Amino acid sequence: MRLFHFSEESDIAIFEPRVKENRKDMPPVVWAIDEEHAFTFYFPRDCPRIVYTRHDGIIDEDEARFFGQTSASIVVTVETGWYQRIMSTPLYMYELPADTFSLFDAYAGYYISEHTVAPIGKTMLTNALEQLMGMNIEVRFTPNLYPLKEAILNSSIKDFGMHRFANAVAL
Repeated sequence: MRLFHFSEESDIAIFEPRVKENRKDMPPVVWAIDEEHAFTFYFPRDCPRIVYTRHDGIIDEDEARFFGQTSASIVVTVETGWYQRIMSTPLYMYELPADTFSLFDAYAGYYISEHTVAPIGKTMLTNALEQLMGMNIEVRFTPNLYPLKEAILNSSIKDFGMHRFANAVAL
């Protein structure tokens, strides 16, 4: 299993466990994501985005509404105002040794470690949007994510994630 941590910082030598701002009820940990879900972090850290996946159980109306004419099984939608930052922000994908990590959320691919972790590799991501498209992931842009959020929450889509939504343009 390969695990990764994404950052805009290019010189991280050690990952120290810390308390995450939105998970103050947890002990300090180092977060990682598995290879299957890593694409969800091909964006600047604070970029709000919605990721959803085609899956069994989606009703025909929702299939047509959310997947329309695409053959992609995964759609990532980002606010238009983030386009320039996505294109200009360098991202670094640090590979982390899996030995001290334990599964936190299988659905999202999140792993945690309570130990200090030294990366075993680092790759600078260039052309992340092109890489996503090369994975047959459809990338969409919209002026505002709130209508999509409400539509998904009131649909039969169950395989979705809303990342950094606090940074979305308020209605």
